Formats: sequence, structure tokens, C-alpha cells
Amino acid sequence: MELLITYDVDTTTPTGRRRLRHVARACEAYGSRVQKSVFEVVASEAQVLLLRHRLLDIIDPDLDSIRAYRLPAGSFGDAAHLGHSPPAGHNAPLVF
Repeated sequence: MELLITYDVDTTTPTGRRRLRHVARACEAYGSRVQKSVFEVVASEAQVLLLRHRLLDIIDPDLDSIRAYRLPAGSFGDAAHLGHSPPAGHNAPLVF
């Protein structure tokens, strides 16, 4: 499944800045950053549920917002890129 995840974390306090870093790390574990607060994620249903649970444990629901858009398969490959926006490389081999 392909997801586009966007987030807005309140960073007016040190705690908020820490939550922002933790949200970014959680999203990096499952997808590719394509803009500062936007990730493209290709994951199974189980992985999406794990990511959702992890994000819910991090954010303050009264101050922060996360949106996940489920997209049809192949949507990332069809995305138009304008300006400095290299493709995320979801199909590239992983190097350990």
C-alpha cells in the first residue's frame, strides 16, 4: 500500500521540538522524506498499523496533527516533480 504522510507538530516548546524529531524518525523508519514534513511510505497493512500506533504514542493530540493519505498502487511513480525534487526511489535496492 502507498501512503502520503504529512505532519504538523507544535514546536513552540522543547517538548514539542522533541516530538517533532521522534515523528520524523518514526516516518523515516517506514518511508522516504520528500519534503520537510512529508513522507512517501510503501508498506504492508501490518506495517501501517505499527506506524500508526507508534505515531499515536509520540504526538500530543491536542497540539499536533498527522494526516495519512492512502493512494492507489503506482501513484508515487506517476508523481510530477517540479523544482529541486528528486524521486524518492521506493524501488531502489536497499544497501546495508
